[in-house]
Amino acid sequence: MTPINETNERNASGSSPAKPLLGKSALVTGGSRGIGRAIAIRLANLGAAVAISGRDRAALEETRAVLHSIKTPVHAESSDVTCASEVAALVAHTQAAIGPIAILVNNAGVGLFGPALEQSEADWDRVLDTNLKSVFLVSRAVAPGMMHRGFGDIINISSLAGLNAFAGGGLYCASKWGLQGLTACMAEDLRAHGIRVSSVCPGSVATEFSGRSPQEKPNALHAEDVAHAVETIVTQAPNSFISQLQIRPLRK
Repeated sequence: MTPINETNERNASGSSPAKPLLGKSALVTGGSRGIGRAIAIRLANLGAAVAISGRDRAALEETRAVLHSIKTPVHAESSDVTCASEVAALVAHTQAAIGPIAILVNNAGVGLFGPALEQSEADWDRVLDTNLKSVFLVSRAVAPGMMHRGFGDIINISSLAGLNAFAGGGLYCASKWGLQGLTACMAEDLRAHGIRVSSVCPGSVATEFSGRSPQEKPNALHAEDVAHAVETIVTQAPNSFISQLQIRPLRK
């Protein structure tokens, strides 16, 4: 687990209409590509200092360079968010590099499809650990600091597969249905501490994860559509609470 650091002086501690997240720090897991990359870039453009984690060091470095070009403090780290010790290190390194985490986006995920009873135990562990256990581990590591400060946003990137069953989706749906339950319960546990916990549930998105390019499925959602939903959550009025956003393409 090796950090890639980029430390910059923060120009201001307050926000502005153009940069509503100025003075806040965000951690995006699975932030090196696809939906996570789009979210990290959107948060940086809104003024946040941004940390990203992932397993692909080349993709992390490429996204780190893009974030650096936005002139925001950046931290990028290769990390396995299914491992508690690596999560603890990631959170400690992030906060040392860019400050206390005010926004956590649990985006790390994996898809594996086919009849559930034809999958292996290793397949089950990989999908459930990545899509569900990682959210528990990272949220558990970040939430105490948010509770101490009395505010924060935890946003879990779920899926419409967490609300609807489909053939061949057994493992993936199990992980996302579990994520919906975990998110709702965390929201109730943490709202009294000023922490908002939300889920974003997109349909099929044209990314490497889905295996579909925009050309192959022109009506599919784009990663930027999910990033816009995250922006909506983190820029809402301070006393409001969006518990869930469902996103579908306009045309089927």
